[in-house]
Amino acid sequence: MDDSFTLYNLKVEVTATDRPMVCGHKEGDYFLVIGEDLVFPEHGSFSMYALSAILPLLPAKQRLLQANDWMLSDSKIACPDPNCGAVFKITRLETQKFRHSQCTVERRPEGGS
Repeated sequence: MDDSFTLYNLKVEVTATDRPMVCGHKEGDYFLVIGEDLVFPEHGSFSMYALSAILPLLPAKQRLLQANDWMLSDSKIACPDPNCGAVFKITRLETQKFRHSQCTVERRPEGGS
């Protein structure tokens, strides 16, 4: 029985606006989302407060979506500090196959849904 599923890998990158960044973000800073892992470049860092605003969106951005789903079009998240002008852009990269059996010990529901 095929138990594979597909997720997008993601890139989350700091982009600048016309407002100053006050949280230590630098334009071009980024991290990757590969499967369930957050991958930071060597010597990279990322604000845990900004990360807390971004994390809830990442699993949805990884999944296949319907064409009219707002999660497909909306890809910019503002820094949670109202005084900071940073915006975090989530970009979908290539897809990657995973297997249910490699991600959990829970059995799939009957019928696969």
